[in-house]
Amino acid sequence: MKMPDDDIRAIVAETLAGQHKLQQESIDAIVLKTVASVLASFGIEDDDRKEVRADFQHLRRWRKSVEQAQSYTFKAVITVLATGLMGAVWLGVKVVLGN
Repeated sequence: MKMPDDDIRAIVAETLAGQHKLQQESIDAIVLKTVASVLASFGIEDDDRKEVRADFQHLRRWRKSVEQAQSYTFKAVITVLATGLMGAVWLGVKVVLGN
């Protein structure tokens, strides 16, 4: 009894899909175990997830505020330098026109 080619292809495709699903599940389990062991080596247990998340959110807010402060500081320095340069030019023009 000979099977049609379409049936053989369907069986092979189904088998390969099943193997791929098993491999993906295995990879996911390995990654999850690896990440958990790395976090545990840093002293972060599974029960601490909410606290760790809050800590990271706090660090992100702090980093963004520092970046914003640096931006404002840079703008202030540029403004002071530009104002000083304009004042020097103004005084130079005033001295030249005064003579």
